[in-house]
Amino acid sequence: MNLTAATARLSLAFLLLFAICSFAADRAVSGPVDGPFDLVITNGHIIDGTGSPWYSGDVGIRDGRIAAIGVLSAEPRKRTIDAKNKVVAPGFIDMLGQSETTVLVDPRLPSKIYQGITTEITGEGGSAAPLNDSIIANDRPAYQHYKIDPDWRTFRQYFVHLEKQGIGINLASYVGATQVRRMVLGDADVQPTPEQLEKMKALVRDAMHDGTIGLSTSLEYAPAPYAKTGELIALASEASKFGGIYATHMRSEGDAVLESVDEAIRIGREAHIPVEIWHIKVAGKANFGRMPDLIARIAKARAEGSDISADTYAYTAWSNSMSAFVPPWAHDGGDAKMIERLKDPATRARIRKDMGTPSKDWDNEWDEISGPQDVTITLVQNPELKKFQGKRLSDIAKALNKDPINTLFDLLIEDKGFTNVAVFGMSEPDVVLALQQPWVAFDNDSPGTSTEGILGEEHPHPRAYGTFPRVLRKYVREEKKLTLEDAIRKFTALPAQRMRFTDRGVLKQGMWADVVVFDPNTVRDVATFDDPNRFSEGMDFVLVNGTTVIENGKMTGTLPGKVLRGAGFER
Repeated sequence: MNLTAATARLSLAFLLLFAICSFAADRAVSGPVDGPFDLVITNGHIIDGTGSPWYSGDVGIRDGRIAAIGVLSAEPRKRTIDAKNKVVAPGFIDMLGQSETTVLVDPRLPSKIYQGITTEITGEGGSAAPLNDSIIANDRPAYQHYKIDPDWRTFRQYFVHLEKQGIGINLASYVGATQVRRMVLGDADVQPTPEQLEKMKALVRDAMHDGTIGLSTSLEYAPAPYAKTGELIALASEASKFGGIYATHMRSEGDAVLESVDEAIRIGREAHIPVEIWHIKVAGKANFGRMPDLIARIAKARAEGSDISADTYAYTAWSNSMSAFVPPWAHDGGDAKMIERLKDPATRARIRKDMGTPSKDWDNEWDEISGPQDVTITLVQNPELKKFQGKRLSDIAKALNKDPINTLFDLLIEDKGFTNVAVFGMSEPDVVLALQQPWVAFDNDSPGTSTEGILGEEHPHPRAYGTFPRVLRKYVREEKKLTLEDAIRKFTALPAQRMRFTDRGVLKQGMWADVVVFDPNTVRDVATFDDPNRFSEGMDFVLVNGTTVIENGKMTGTLPGKVLRGAGFER
């Protein structure tokens, strides 16, 4: 064979190989080699979660995953959703959702899916597991309130329970440092012996093997404040060995907020673990305007190599147990002991004095507000107190002809410490500055709820129903504090990156098909502090793992969610 003929044959072979590869690549993009798509979302403005500007295209979904993105008009499919003039984006990730109990009451989690939330992270200091008989007995009022029989003891058992039941969205959980402390030390203000600390560390290891994603703290709420920094470093170090994250409701969000963020940074550095600051804020009238200081402290730590980020719910009122107004020492031994102290005149007077005294030793919420008018009752267990849900503490005190602090104490006694409140204690400029930071994502900091059944009888903070659409309405559309693309990034790719969800958070071939379709000009929150039990509006379609949970703006009732387990999971 002469050289010219050989060259010609080689060129022909190369062209044939190129054509075959090009054909295969084209089929990989459009996808029909695996049969028709289950669903194609057409004509949408794709905002992929990365922060990039929108682009036009179709999204093909097969077997729960994104199989192709491109021009798919000629490709076979079982179903089409026309998203003309609508945004197509990844499903939203709630960085602190609190639904570990309410998902057992209504697994659809309606308040979440109407916001476009497809994944929730939960487990704030306390967590669904591990459990023992002592914890269950102490927490029995909460279980009874929701008619739940906790038939699990470990996270492995809890996750299996969820999977058997079915869940409407994906869910991942931290193991709470408070939870493992209670398992070993109970609710007492004591320090662990070396042997007890080893037992606590073993519980963290077990939880990581069961599939939790890291360690969390909620250091404002007893018995969590009794834990010293060294204890937290030891526990976080265990989570770090399994690729975990340390997430924290810091020891103080008020007068000692800078000292508290320093503690979080230290824990991250010494435990060699990434840090997530939950619902970042500067709380209290004396601290309005201090957000730049907090941002600067975190930015400095990041510049020095600390992997630290945060999230926010973007309201000026927080929500927690009303017992948080009581100083930590009065919680020693649990809720029953706290109630006894509130009934004792001398101890009650001491508690009252501490509440009226500014302090950096604990997060004194009473000192942080302007008065009882800044406190709204959101949830009670005692049926006789339900008439007070949605009422301001000032109005309740007036109606009962009592001093506001005595009213607070008496409500805690009558409700056995169960009462929850919304507290107005932040400034709007501080909230805006926080949400604009490139490393700040978003959270609801509220359990999934419903307008029906026992959940519908509650009066939650409106963030439970409205956080994510509120950001799109207020801070993107109306006030232009964020671009739409950056808001979507903060809802999706940013939290997925932090949580190490490598197959979620971005619209890309091969990713799980958690997808939202909405009109950015009309999506909005509807819930208010006076009327919170109202679903957000504007989510036309919400898909979880390729299955619609919202279709044409209505809930389908399907339960396609998955338990998302961490890197340390052992089958």
